[in-house]
Amino acid sequence: MPSNRLAPLLCVALAACGGAQGVAPPVRSIGTVAPTVTVRQPVRRPLRGLPPAGARPAPLPGTESVIGLTAPDLVRRFGTARLDVWEGDARKLQFVGPACVLDVFLYPAAPGRDPQSTYLDARRASDGKDVDRAACVTALSAARAKP
Repeated sequence: MPSNRLAPLLCVALAACGGAQGVAPPVRSIGTVAPTVTVRQPVRRPLRGLPPAGARPAPLPGTESVIGLTAPDLVRRFGTARLDVWEGDARKLQFVGPACVLDVFLYPAAPGRDPQSTYLDARRASDGKDVDRAACVTALSAARAKP
């Protein structure tokens, strides 16, 4: 009868030695790491070519007569703007003549005030290459003065 007692033990020992076929080994958990999520507030970007808000760069020589003007002043001087773009409290007016294209950027000097021109950018009408800003102001003023 002693062999009847050994049979179950022998079965357990043999089962421990051989692995079951088709069964994947157990997976050890190493823990999970929550992904880092960064929430960013929308960035308000200035219109292309504008200095930072509140910055007052010194006017370039020859452009002093345009810096500080309001939109109605600019329209009286150069005629109707081809483009009038608002972004928040900033504004861009674009004036075009035979010789050049003038972009005038306006910002309010203080909250609640009318925007005033603070920066100019000029390029040739034919190919878009940069030109002297003061020369463009003079050319557009002269074209407007002609009957």
